[in-house]
Amino acid sequence: MQSGAQTPAAAPAASPPGQRRALSLGGRILRVFLYQRELTPILITIGVFVYFWARAGSATFLNSLSLSSAAGFAGPYGAIAVGEVLLLVLAEIDLSAGQVFLFCPWVMYWMDNLGLPLALSILIALAVCGGVGAVNGLITVRLNVPSFVSTLAMNFILFGTVLIASNETQASPIPLSTSAPSGGGFAGQFMGDWLWAEFAWLVAITIVVHVMFSRTRFGVRIVATGGNLLGAAEAGVPIRRVKVWAFVICSFLAGLMGIVDAVKYGTLDPGNAGVDYILYAVGACVIGGTALTGGRGTVIGAFIGAILIGLLNEGFTLIGLSIDQFYVAVGVVIIFAMALNVQFDRMIARSRAQ
Repeated sequence: MQSGAQTPAAAPAASPPGQRRALSLGGRILRVFLYQRELTPILITIGVFVYFWARAGSATFLNSLSLSSAAGFAGPYGAIAVGEVLLLVLAEIDLSAGQVFLFCPWVMYWMDNLGLPLALSILIALAVCGGVGAVNGLITVRLNVPSFVSTLAMNFILFGTVLIASNETQASPIPLSTSAPSGGGFAGQFMGDWLWAEFAWLVAITIVVHVMFSRTRFGVRIVATGGNLLGAAEAGVPIRRVKVWAFVICSFLAGLMGIVDAVKYGTLDPGNAGVDYILYAVGACVIGGTALTGGRGTVIGAFIGAILIGLLNEGFTLIGLSIDQFYVAVGVVIIFAMALNVQFDRMIARSRAQ
């Protein structure tokens, strides 16, 4: 034996072909979940649906009244969440959207009482809501006031305006509602009287905003601005204009769904604050996979998140649990979804660094 000879290193044992295929399949599945954030809330929603279906019974949980109740509960939060996604991707937020949701039907009601045609009253109310969004955006981008502060202030302003103008008196009947002289007919059904009206509006809003967000130049500019503000500005993206329009769209959508919701119930309560609406809406965005730090969001995910919250609310009612337990469940789901999104982001960062 030669003293200087080196012993050949043993070749690493090859992994069994079946194991390689299993790992490869698992990697592909993980990659799909990493880059398609809507899949995780979809699976959670399906699991929650099956659970309540088994606990409450198929005849109870699957009847049209229960499902429409869950969809109706999700409608306002979903519409606000869909608009909120645009702002969260920009690393902004609109805390006044919930109050805009409640403020818009008041404007419509006031204009109608002044004798204006109903169609014009609705258009003026929506224009006012768009103007509220523009003010929020301009204060944020021109005065460099954080959107958290500017929209929080707007929330209080709108709430106080309703209390003062209404003299803290409920408004009823709301135009187009069943109790109003102009209620009933196709217009009333279309604007909220139909059992599935809110959900139908939510689906339509989600489709339109999803296409705008994923298929248009404006959507590309939102993602670019939220992902790299300086880079987007250097590339010629009008970042201030993009942000202002995102605020306008968010307020407009909230106001539109506010009118539908008011027609559905036929009355307005001036003491109803919009804080709960925005909290549920942001929760739906988080559940759906939207990052609160900007640069990433999904409109479809926000829609699914709102549906999940609606299912939890209706399911807990059907199986006899209290609303207090519903709040706990929503909080747990939000924390779980946020933690999962953080882990997904870390996995993506590690894969890109390799």
